[in-house]
Amino acid sequence: MTVAAMPSGRVIWITGLSGAGKTTVGGLVVEAMRARGQTVVWLDGDRLRDIMGAGTSGFDEASRRRLAGTYGRLCREVADQGVDVVCTTVSMFHEVRQWNRDNIAGYFEIYLRVPLDELCRRDPKGHYRASDAMVGIHLAAEEPATPDLVIDNYGTRDAGTAAGQIILALEAREKRTRP
Repeated sequence: MTVAAMPSGRVIWITGLSGAGKTTVGGLVVEAMRARGQTVVWLDGDRLRDIMGAGTSGFDEASRRRLAGTYGRLCREVADQGVDVVCTTVSMFHEVRQWNRDNIAGYFEIYLRVPLDELCRRDPKGHYRASDAMVGIHLAAEEPATPDLVIDNYGTRDAGTAAGQIILALEAREKRTRP
């Protein structure tokens, strides 16, 4: 018996530092995709950390790199089954994003850029005040060098506008890549 090749899903990788709005924007992107009838799985870094048993430990650089690589491989596995994936994660490592580009056919990277002083001001989870392993302060953040889309997610920009910008960029990319 021959199994027909299943079309690959896309991986929409939304990255940025803690407090940049990844979860909020990602949730709105998922809602918009589902409203269009698309099948999409949402993998959020905080929930994945809990699912994978990392919980509140493993915030050192080596653990963060390992988890980020695992997220990429999980996204590829789901996308290879023909399902779109929205992954919202800090994962501020060049090697992880490059692996994603090299190994995930439908990879689309969005960087939610927010200045550090604004992130410290927002600090919705209290991480910037309480942590000694904060990416961007205590651990170096490797800002994306070649994201498919950069959104300055602060000032007058709201999450709905950012999500809409992502949906439009995905639609434009899909039009360019259709045979």
